[in-house]
Order: sequence, then C-alpha cells, then structure tokens
Amino acid sequence: MSFEADPRVLVVDDDAALADVVARYLRREGFEVDYAADGADGLRRALSTRPDLVVLDLMMPGMDGFEVCRRLREATSIPVVMLTALGEENDRISGLDLGADDYVTKPFSPGELAARVRAVLRRASGGADQARNLTGGGIEIDTRAHEARRGGDLLALTGKEFDLLVCFLANPGRAFRREELLEKVWGWRIGDTSTVTVHVRRLREKIEDDASAPRHLRTVRGVGYRWEP
Repeated sequence: MSFEADPRVLVVDDDAALADVVARYLRREGFEVDYAADGADGLRRALSTRPDLVVLDLMMPGMDGFEVCRRLREATSIPVVMLTALGEENDRISGLDLGADDYVTKPFSPGELAARVRAVLRRASGGADQARNLTGGGIEIDTRAHEARRGGDLLALTGKEFDLLVCFLANPGRAFRREELLEKVWGWRIGDTSTVTVHVRRLREKIEDDASAPRHLRTVRGVGYRWEP
C-alpha cells in the first residue's frame, strides 16, 4: 500500500461532537476524512469506498464496533484503529483479537490519535526494514506487495500480523521479549504486552499446522517468542 494522494480515513462513531473534533484535527494534519454515525453505515462506507484506514468506536448502538471489525476482516485488510473506554481491557483485547491494528482509550487527545493513525499507515505502507523478500518455515513474504503465502496460498493477515511475521522471519532464531515486539512493531515504548500475546496467538492460527503446538513461532519461557525456521 502506498499513498500518493492524502490518506483517506473513515471515522465511525455515534458521538457526533467527538467525531467532528477528530475529523477537523485529522484534516488539519493532511488526511481526507469521511464520517459515519453508526456501525452499519460505517461498514457500508468502508466496503464501498475502501479508505486507507478506519477509526472505529467500539460501543455503538445497533451494530457495534466489534461486529463492524469482524465483518471488515472477513472482506478486507483495511487497517483499523479502535476507540475504547478507559480501563476496558477486555474490550481492547477482544477488538485486537478480531483483527484491529491499534487502539486509543477515551479520553484521548486528537494529537495522540493522529500519531497512532500515522504510525499504522506507515507500517501498512511498508518501511525501509521491509525492503526485501523473506522465506522460512514454508512461508514466503513479498514485502513490496505486502503479501505472505504458505504453501503458495495467500494468508489473510492483518497489518500487525504481517509486521510481526516480517519481524520474526527477518530474525530467525532470535528470542524477542514482548516489550521489544511492542516497540518494534507497534512503536510503543510503554504499553500493554497482552496486545502482543493476542496477535501472536492469531498469527499461529494462520501459519501453524497446530496452533496449540507450534513448530515455528515458539514460546521462549520467561522471555517471549522466537522464530524457528
């Protein structure tokens, strides 16, 4: 994914006042912004216009953000930054488990949200450390096309799952602490390492023959994870 024009962001939130503040700030930061006031309209707009990223509130009446994220992931790999209530860890984990790429807890500053959006788009577009193809454990990664294949079959990976896989294949045999992965893949020096745990579990389900007994993406007790090709 590359962005020649201004990146297009879809904001999906039933709080019109908050959405207006977010939209005005993102436009000031150089983004094109569309808005949907509920989950059903947000899903329709996302699937029809294919924005570069969706900012998605989880708690909405009718179709909530969880269902929107689930349906998006069935059809697209559009990056999702979700908005969650302060302290609702279970909601954050559930959203990440469904394939969201990042989250911001309310209340938040528009500047923080814009920074998270830029970081997710930067990772989705591919950075300098993703400038080569990688193979290992029956996986082939084309970093320029942002595609990963297993046995020739295209893997349906979220942006973060793809970035994690690139990180592991680029460093076979190296044990990564969860905190290291949080900084390297998410760009967070401080954060909830359960985010890494959730994404590793989802990645295993897609690349391992038996996710409960992984051969390649191994757990290093007391440390974190290591890729065994």
